[in-house]
Amino acid sequence: MGLSIGIVGLPNVGKSTLFNALSRAKAQASNYPFCTIDPNIGVVEVPDPRIDALVKLFSSKKIVPAIIEFYDIAGLVKGAHKGEGLGNKFLAHIREVDAIAHVVRCFTAEDVVHVEGAVDPRRDIEIIEAELILADLATIEKRFDSIRKALKSGDKDILRTLHLLEKIKELLDKGQPARTLASSMNSDDLKLLREFSLITLKPVLYVANVDEDGSPEQIKEIEKIAREQGARVVTICSKLEAEIAELPIDEAKSLLEGMGVKEPALSQLIRSSYELLNLITFFTAGEKETHAWTIQKGTKGPQAAGKIHSDMERGFIAAEVIRFSEMIDCGSYPKAKEKGLLRTEGKEYVVEDGDIVVIRFNV
Repeated sequence: MGLSIGIVGLPNVGKSTLFNALSRAKAQASNYPFCTIDPNIGVVEVPDPRIDALVKLFSSKKIVPAIIEFYDIAGLVKGAHKGEGLGNKFLAHIREVDAIAHVVRCFTAEDVVHVEGAVDPRRDIEIIEAELILADLATIEKRFDSIRKALKSGDKDILRTLHLLEKIKELLDKGQPARTLASSMNSDDLKLLREFSLITLKPVLYVANVDEDGSPEQIKEIEKIAREQGARVVTICSKLEAEIAELPIDEAKSLLEGMGVKEPALSQLIRSSYELLNLITFFTAGEKETHAWTIQKGTKGPQAAGKIHSDMERGFIAAEVIRFSEMIDCGSYPKAKEKGLLRTEGKEYVVEDGDIVVIRFNV
């Protein structure tokens, strides 16, 4: 499955610079609002040392890693829900992604204009959140109009939809995002809620964009907001990361080692984005190909097989499964079988992160 993350925030907070660092693309980074009107899309590999180890073990000829699509969406401003600053177009782009990476400016730079005059993470977060909530309220009102017309039929599903809309509207009217209610909903209501295409239902990762000296007070404020919302925070200096991303791999590695850092902060951001939607990875591995497959946590064997090919799900018989660490210790499938570590699992088996699987199925 593909995973798409929309990079959002006020103008001039470093969104396009972050996107450049993520994708090594050349999105236009400027000191002026609205320099990015259409979203740039970058396909980024999910860093996972396990896939490298499997490729080395099997001498795989082909490598297919897990990926994320990052959308660089132009800056929102006050009044975006009414179309201010090309807001309607930007909000439409946000509706299309699976999750949101909300970039919050923590750096000060006299040559980079702040649209609100000064750095204030809480105010900036509240501006964006308010615009997204107002956009969702407009969506809810439209749904109310159609539901009210159908109420005369007395259909129980329509009544259920109406009650759910009323709950969500009450929440949004209080300035709270829809995702705060989602955690307490049953699966049927949650499925119905997702049909409304609400922006504030999407999970959020806050990206604290700092200068090279860090911005401890601003970071603390963002972390406090994230705790209140049950969201995540990643701290990154997008300017530095963009510079590192432009270097050859060996030079970038030497620079990071000199800074006493094991990996770029981008790797943490990518992994956090991947985990934001409760995703895990399983592998198929051999001489021909090592492939990382993305599934939701809790996925059973047949549905995981369906990610590889629909025929495998339809004709699923069993899966031969071994944990990554066990395969590395054994060194091959035959040795794993000898040691009894290659398990045969049926249709009820829940695939775990890092599982290496061989699917048995009828054509």
